[in-house]
Amino acid sequence: MKNNSLKSTLKGTLKGTMGMAAVVATMSIGAGAAFAETDLDKELIVNGETKIVTRAPAPSHMDGLDEVFSGWIFRKDETQEAQMDDFDNPGMIFVDIAQDAWNAVDGTEGKSCASCHGTVEESMAGVKATYPKWREEAGGVRSIDMEINNCRTERMGAEPWKLTKSKMTAMNALITVQSRGMPVNVAIDGKAAAMWERGKEMYYTKTGQLEMSCANCHEDNYDNYIRADHLSQGQINGFPVYRLKNAKLNSVQARFKGCVRDTRAQTYKPGSEDFLALELYVASRGNGLSVEGPSIRN
Repeated sequence: MKNNSLKSTLKGTLKGTMGMAAVVATMSIGAGAAFAETDLDKELIVNGETKIVTRAPAPSHMDGLDEVFSGWIFRKDETQEAQMDDFDNPGMIFVDIAQDAWNAVDGTEGKSCASCHGTVEESMAGVKATYPKWREEAGGVRSIDMEINNCRTERMGAEPWKLTKSKMTAMNALITVQSRGMPVNVAIDGKAAAMWERGKEMYYTKTGQLEMSCANCHEDNYDNYIRADHLSQGQINGFPVYRLKNAKLNSVQARFKGCVRDTRAQTYKPGSEDFLALELYVASRGNGLSVEGPSIRN
C-alpha cells in the first residue's frame, strides 16, 4: 500500500514538473521563428471605412515594450478577414440583440436605457475608450459592466445582469461599437492610481502551479507559440471578443478568469476588486490602439 502510494505521489510530481517544463520548452521553440512570419503592418479597416489602429508606440507608463499591438495582428488570415466586415463578424449578432434590449422597458420604473440616454449612437460615442475609470459620484473605479448594472438597479428598478453572461456582454458590445476606431485613452493618475498600481502588481506576479504571470506570456513571449496558440500581447481593446473556441461573445473578466485558471491558480471572481484592478491596468496598456470590439479571436 505504501509503495503504491509513493509511486502515485512521485508520478504526480513528475507529471507536474514535466508539464511546466513542456510549457517553457514550447515557448522557447517558438522564439525567434514566429515573429518573422507575422505581418505587423497589416491594416484593419472595418466595412471599408473605419480604420483601426492595430500598432502604436507603447504608452509612457510601460517599461517592458516599445510598441503595442492589437491581438488581431496575430490571428490567421481568415479570422482577420472576418473582422473586416460586420456581416461576417458573428459578434455583431449580439450587438443587434442588445440594440433591442436598449429600447426595451424593464423594471419597476417603466424605463429603458433609451429613456435616459436617448440613442446609443449619440450618447455612448467615446464612452468605451476611457473605461475603466474613476467615477467621483461612485467613489471608486468603475467598469462599463458596473455602470450598466447601476443604471438597471438604481434608475430602472430592474434586476442586475450577471457580469459574464450573454445579456451583459452583448450590451457592453453595443456600447463598444459606438467608440470603434477611437483611441483607447484610459486615465491612470489621480484617484485611479492606487487601483492601477494594484493591477500592475497582479500582472507581474507569478501564480499557480505553473508559476506564471500575465507578463510571461503577453510581454516576454508575445508572437511566439505555446502549443498551437499564437500568443498576443493580451491587449483588451478588442473586447468583448467572439471566440471561435467557444462560439460565443466573451467578456474581458471571463477571459481573465480563464487565463488565471490556465496557470493552475485559484482564480478571482468576476466583478471583484482584483479583476477590476487588473482590467484597469491592462486597458491602459492599450492606450493609443483603437477601440476594436467586438473582435474575433481563436
